[in-house]
Amino acid sequence: MTEDVDLDQGFYRSATLVGFTAILMWSLLAALTVATGAVPPFQLAAVCFAIGGALGLIWTGIRGELRLLTGQPLSVWLHGVGGIFGYHFFYFTALRHGSPAEVSLIAYLWPLLIVLFSAALPGHRLKVHHVVGAVLGFVGVAVIVLGRGRGLIITEPVGYLAAGACALIWSAYSVSNRIFSKVPTSLVTGFCLVSSFLAGICHLLFEQTLWPQTALAWWAVLGLGVGPVGLAFFVWDYGCKRGDLRVLGAGAYLAPLLSTAALLALGLESPRLSIIVAAFLITGGAMIAARDLIRRRSSASR
Repeated sequence: MTEDVDLDQGFYRSATLVGFTAILMWSLLAALTVATGAVPPFQLAAVCFAIGGALGLIWTGIRGELRLLTGQPLSVWLHGVGGIFGYHFFYFTALRHGSPAEVSLIAYLWPLLIVLFSAALPGHRLKVHHVVGAVLGFVGVAVIVLGRGRGLIITEPVGYLAAGACALIWSAYSVSNRIFSKVPTSLVTGFCLVSSFLAGICHLLFEQTLWPQTALAWWAVLGLGVGPVGLAFFVWDYGCKRGDLRVLGAGAYLAPLLSTAALLALGLESPRLSIIVAAFLITGGAMIAARDLIRRRSSASR
């Protein structure tokens, strides 16, 4: 019996680590997006979702699971496409109607909401250190975002509403993945392809087409499609369904910190004291929230 429990805990930790790799990939989102040049956001999303979906088709085909992409209930598709495309639709809408700093800060409430919403799930009893870790992470992100300055753009009410919708949609999608735990992760392939189609429609309605102008920009588009807007959704789906959502939620605040570090390394961001302060807050918050997993691992290694 003890061995079975250890195996379950090991699987739980492994699934959490798999989900965490999505956070690492999302940390490259800003740098790769900057490298794509002036490609409109919905057009970029359509292309990247198509790349991620195409790779998913190859992976699903190799696993012999293509048949799983058909015959799924409508609720499954509404959940998956609503989460992945819905988040991006409202995020781009928020950016069109507000300050990027304010919009990003509101949208990045989703990790904290994941931690709070996870309390409703079986086996996810919320403890004080989970909330403390998530709150510290949010404060750290606030330090990063507000340290850049608010800029000259005034956020309209629709911008605030759209940013709030982002936080609610992605946190609800991530937590409710537990309800759809029987749905195979390979179905994310279909979610990406449908999201690509919908993003393409939005591009035709709201934007003018502008393709990447350099080889570097094309490589950046490919990198986005393979990683942050491709594989990341697959591993996040797996981690949310089988790992510790409280740890993943708090750990997600590492993404903007690592993203800022990547921009610094590439010379696209200026060093600031606020980044150092944020690094301590976010890293400390993530370690506090992950205290249970860290203790289990150290105990298992003895």
